[in-house]
Amino acid sequence: PSDYMVTMKSDKSGGSAVLGILKAVNELGLDVEVHGFVGAVENMIGGDAYKPDDVLIAKNGKTIEVRNTDAEGRIVLADVLSLAQQRVEDLDYIFDMATLTGACVVAVGHYTSGVMGFSDEVKDKVIKSANVSGELASKLDFNRHLKKTIKSEIADVCNISSTRYGGAITASMFLSEFIEEKNRDKWVHIDIAGPAFVEHTWAENPYGASGAGVRMMTTLIENLCNEK
Repeated sequence: PSDYMVTMKSDKSGGSAVLGILKAVNELGLDVEVHGFVGAVENMIGGDAYKPDDVLIAKNGKTIEVRNTDAEGRIVLADVLSLAQQRVEDLDYIFDMATLTGACVVAVGHYTSGVMGFSDEVKDKVIKSANVSGELASKLDFNRHLKKTIKSEIADVCNISSTRYGGAITASMFLSEFIEEKNRDKWVHIDIAGPAFVEHTWAENPYGASGAGVRMMTTLIENLCNEK
């Protein structure tokens, strides 16, 4: 519906946050090497648009069954994650941010980012940095039962779950399929769908883009520098 298209410009908030973080790290003069990757794509109707039931081949060679064409952001992000790991082989951490799911907003509210991944230690670092920086973040844990809901009979993975519940987690589990084994405990996915765009003023945030993720990740990078 057109009502839901009006603010879809905010769906680039993850990419915008990456650029904001790089700018902040540079201006603060932090002694750290940070690589930023942005999936800058246009989501438009066209003759070569993908369709329900298509099977796509991702950059890392895995096949994706398309059950829902509206779950397009995660397909873009899958390729971005694959590219990042190809370009930066010896990495310490890999973080991705996206306005990925409305389910995350349902789970934790408009003001909070969802933090997901395999390593509790790394997730806790993100949440601590969020709290210190003035942002809100909450852990959403993986479980083996939800993993079954993105299984495909004709491809390596489905782009949407077979259940309507736990959508933020199943979307993150989909992304985990594109994380190399050696990087599993270095990776965290942050769903900023709730706080990324403000339609009703709250705290210090006026209407519009909030810059969600920039403060928490800049604080995290500062903390990691201090741990050296």
